[in-house]
Amino acid sequence: MSITKLVYFFLFLIFIELSHGGPTLQTLETKPEYFNPKLPPRTLSSSKKFEGSSDLVNLRYHMGPVLSSSPINIYLIWYGKWALPQKLLIKDFLLSISTTDRRAAPSPSVAEWWQTVSLYTDQTGANVSRSVVVSGEFADVKYSHGNSLTRLSVQQVIANAVRSAPLPVDHKNGIYLILTSQDVTVQDFCRAVCGFHYFTFPSLVGYTLPYAWVGNSGKQCPEVCAYPFAVPAYMGGGGPGALSPPNRDVGVDGMISVIAHELAELSSNPLVNAWYAGEDPTAPTEIGDLCEGLYGTGGGGGYIGQVMKDKQGKTFNLNGRKGRRFLVQWIWSPILKACAGPNALD
Repeated sequence: MSITKLVYFFLFLIFIELSHGGPTLQTLETKPEYFNPKLPPRTLSSSKKFEGSSDLVNLRYHMGPVLSSSPINIYLIWYGKWALPQKLLIKDFLLSISTTDRRAAPSPSVAEWWQTVSLYTDQTGANVSRSVVVSGEFADVKYSHGNSLTRLSVQQVIANAVRSAPLPVDHKNGIYLILTSQDVTVQDFCRAVCGFHYFTFPSLVGYTLPYAWVGNSGKQCPEVCAYPFAVPAYMGGGGPGALSPPNRDVGVDGMISVIAHELAELSSNPLVNAWYAGEDPTAPTEIGDLCEGLYGTGGGGGYIGQVMKDKQGKTFNLNGRKGRRFLVQWIWSPILKACAGPNALD
């Protein structure tokens, strides 16, 4: 997820908003409470129905595969020191993707959010799978490649997990998700990215495997990678204040939206030759990039949109399994040609 792309995206939204009429903003008198910190004036609202919608976005299919085989197997690599509650929180989010029973996860749910991702198809018409499972875990507690990683050494961490056999080689259904603890620095982390996805090089790992990396920004740059649970100093008094995270962990709650972003893009563009906008596959604009910073109705131009908060003031927009709640960015819909989420109010 590129920070540079986020800045340009907000500027793009403002351009679109200034050229369109605004929606009628809604407020529901229900529990939990819906709210939107510092709602933008109507002249700065986006399209009349769907936030971020534009005929200028040219998201195209480039004939490559999507992750259509069921289930999608996620192999977790915990790099560094992780507390058990942090691991359980992240795994509950991942397992909520396939929790379709509304009694287990009421609407708006993580599973409903993933339905937008599942709209993407390959050239045979097969959709991204709606079934996601955690199929294996490996704890690299000894920091096998030190506490400062490069993009290449991230792949070597995967190689270590595969060669030592705690994790299988899964070409067809597998995603390898590397999560680094808050004391680990990674190339470009906080400066240009909060997470990224790609595929491994056979020369380094022995196989071509789709993977994603996301770091815990809690101590390094929460105002960059855990926004809106932390805000930059320059926004003091001039924008919405920091929101309360749904699980009271700024770093991990911030990670979850980045994890969601990367998984959505990895599933729809695993080999960087499927769904993206732009002509450069080395720097594609993907289905998460198009909606960075948007979490609800009325969002755009730097406003996150209308979300929910509970009686303790904790902010969320999605429900998950075991009573969990999460704040997750919206995803570009190929049907609506706009950013979409199940907590939309219009």
